[in-house]
Amino acid sequence: MKHLLPAAIIAMTTTLISPEAKAADDTRLYEMRIYYAHEGKLDDLNARFRDHTCKLFEKHGMQNIGYWVPLENPDGKLVYILAYPDKAARDASWKGFMGDPDWQAAYKKSHENGPLVKKVEAHFMKATEYSPAIKAAIANPERTFELRTYTTTDGNLGRLDARFRDHTIKLFSKHGMSHFGYWHLTADQKDADKTLVYLLEHKSKEAAAESFGGFRNDPAWKEAREASEKAAGGSLTVPGGVKSEFLKPTDYSQTK
Repeated sequence: MKHLLPAAIIAMTTTLISPEAKAADDTRLYEMRIYYAHEGKLDDLNARFRDHTCKLFEKHGMQNIGYWVPLENPDGKLVYILAYPDKAARDASWKGFMGDPDWQAAYKKSHENGPLVKKVEAHFMKATEYSPAIKAAIANPERTFELRTYTTTDGNLGRLDARFRDHTIKLFSKHGMSHFGYWHLTADQKDADKTLVYLLEHKSKEAAAESFGGFRNDPAWKEAREASEKAAGGSLTVPGGVKSEFLKPTDYSQTK
């Protein structure tokens, strides 16, 4: 005769091992960096990260979270996320990295036929209290990622957070989407009081379209959206304030 665990024990065990455990105690500083390669130089840029940069980041105390390129990439973009214990550690790590003879040699070698990068954007972020635990992980088959950035109307970031915490995340899961991480910009960043950044995981871009179709038609979502907008006196996001970009992991990414 099989022994059955009490429901409470099963629920507790499931909670403990859940891959979407909350990151409420995550105090790390995250940095999302976006590089725009010169025309024809993206492969060279990826080679420098694959062969040198990622290892040197780790050597100097930076945690590689993941590296991605857009599915459609006319601008030659590379998007990656690093994590540090705090801002002081970040600055110390970059100082050590930039002064490392191995990096200086790799940088010089990569520039023999001209510079690789024409523009760099950097965004400093903290995990939201409702984000799942953020960690590098490789899945099989590889996932398609979706980087989404929301810009709220004045004073409504808290309402947007509440809607995600209480409704949106659960409904995303219901409709087949998985969560990698949710972040706010740090207070010193432009528009920190009105920006939410997050990464979703999908089987494919086509699967994402199907999931979002079901999500948007879900009566529970319509009710949550209507209630939040009624309390705010209008939309929680500015016109055009929801940006989406589909990404695929690079072959050297620590997250796939």
